[in-house]
Amino acid sequence: MSIYRRTSVDAALYVLRDISRDMTKTQRQVTTGLRVEKASDNGAYWAISSTLKTDQKAHSAIRDALGLAAATMGTAYNAVDSAIDIVSQIKAKLVSATESGVDKDKINTDISQLKDQLRSVAQSASFNGDNWVTLSDGDDPTKPREIPSSFIRYSDGRVEVSTLSYEVDLAPVDSTTSADARYLIDDRSGGSGDYGALTSEHFATEVGASQNYVMLSSAGASGSQVEIGVSNATTDDQVKEMVTVVDKMLNQMTTVGTAFGALEKRISIQSDFAQSMEDSYSRGISRMIDADMEEQASRLKALQTQQQLGMQSLNIANATYDTVRQLFQNL
Repeated sequence: MSIYRRTSVDAALYVLRDISRDMTKTQRQVTTGLRVEKASDNGAYWAISSTLKTDQKAHSAIRDALGLAAATMGTAYNAVDSAIDIVSQIKAKLVSATESGVDKDKINTDISQLKDQLRSVAQSASFNGDNWVTLSDGDDPTKPREIPSSFIRYSDGRVEVSTLSYEVDLAPVDSTTSADARYLIDDRSGGSGDYGALTSEHFATEVGASQNYVMLSSAGASGSQVEIGVSNATTDDQVKEMVTVVDKMLNQMTTVGTAFGALEKRISIQSDFAQSMEDSYSRGISRMIDADMEEQASRLKALQTQQQLGMQSLNIANATYDTVRQLFQNL
């Protein structure tokens, strides 16, 4: 017949088991920094945070795309700005060609060098293989250039990636005009140069010039184009026509540069917004699943102390049980 039950020993074991379970959970939170690491910790918070993490990565990708677009846009703007300066020098050379007794052939040598520089600037304005100022074969001048700008998740679960568009890149309503010259050079072999400010004949046509003056001949243009240049045989009236045409070109180039600058500013604002959204997601996820490290560290120390006390209680209970058991063995 049993005359003694190990009630104190069992109680000490139960306490130690509970302490050990709490310590394992607390140590895991301290190690991972998470209080909701898997669905079993908190199914609702785990599901929400998992979705938010994927959206956060999408916003990060949007920010990277905006950074690339900003670099591309900066390259295009710098090219237009440089081209405006070069064309302004050509205009000044043309004005000087109206002076009596000047050697126009020598002036044309300078103009030719500046035109070569113009083509070089426009063709080299490429970032990551993307050139926004020169049209080549395969490019569609009527197709808007779009940049990913934001990631949107609607309340019904639908997602959408919105874009920014190069605002002046719109298809002409009817036939093209000088306002459609939204690039510096339209060098498509199947085109006529209409979409390049330096290759379009529309500027000369609209001012009523006697010839179809262009700054640079387009690869696909007909033989009717006449590149701007002078010689000692060029009349003053012809030079004045060229000055007028070049001035119109400069106005359109300024419009293009303004559009690039405005889009570059929008990209910068959108990039800042994408960064703030990414930070907001990080804070929201953190509130749901991150552990309070100070609280968990204090709790771990307390549990370690409880574990030590529990071990001592178990040792005392075992010693008491052994003493009583020995007394009965001697009977």
